[in-house]
Amino acid sequence: MKIDRRLFFKVLGATGASVALGTSLKAAPRKQEEKEVEFYGVLYDSTRCVGCQTCEFSCAEAHGLPEPSGAPEAGVIRKINEKNRTVVNVYKTSRGDVFVKTQCMHCSQPACVAACLTQAMQKTKEGSVIWRGEKCMGCRYCMVSCPFDVPKFEYHSANPVIQKCTMCYDRLKEGKIPACVENCPNQALMFGTRRELIKEGHKRIVENPDQYVDYIYGEQEAGGTAFLYLSPVPFHELGFNTHIQKTSYPELSKGFLYSVPSIFVLLPPILLGIYDATKNKNKEEENE
Repeated sequence: MKIDRRLFFKVLGATGASVALGTSLKAAPRKQEEKEVEFYGVLYDSTRCVGCQTCEFSCAEAHGLPEPSGAPEAGVIRKINEKNRTVVNVYKTSRGDVFVKTQCMHCSQPACVAACLTQAMQKTKEGSVIWRGEKCMGCRYCMVSCPFDVPKFEYHSANPVIQKCTMCYDRLKEGKIPACVENCPNQALMFGTRRELIKEGHKRIVENPDQYVDYIYGEQEAGGTAFLYLSPVPFHELGFNTHIQKTSYPELSKGFLYSVPSIFVLLPPILLGIYDATKNKNKEEENE
């Protein structure tokens, strides 16, 4: 991403003046959308999952990632990392073995997006939370802020990226559904609007009360997520963090964001400008 040097120094000067004068910038509240945005999401029904890992292999193929290694094994928790965006684990529960798929939860109000200084993390209108490498300065605040411990950094790469599930954003733009959903042989995954998925989840619970716990994980957690879960056992038996707050994490700083010192408003473009200038300088040195 190119930043005009003249604009960069104007921003830098404005920040210095503002700090010196002790003034603050008032951020006006966003205007309400004309109509409610319908985010898409995925409903995962753990009672239907058999641990075949088709979702893992489909994800790897769709995004050019290494073929998954290992298989679900009780007592062994496989985690998402810089080489995979989703994994399936198996848990021994009060109702026998239960499989669980893990990936980015795609929060409705993502903490990673709120924490990102340069807007490299973005919540799209479709509902996907994506990472944009051209805007990233490598601070990794997204990793620290995520309540689900999702974004992963390629520490051993010469050109590191933040690796995470994007809900197959590129496929969504083409009118397709996520690769994991499309290829699931047992229909453990269902794609649709978040409203439709919540309705379907509660319908399954009401129609089969002995089969499900009366709770949809993700309906309220962290202000609501796009990935939603149904389970036959209490979610703590499946390794879920059941202590995550119901209010979205960005909501905690809402009052702060409407009246902040200008240094906090103008710091992101300054940092991105410094990063961009440094990156260009390194490229020039390499070319020489």
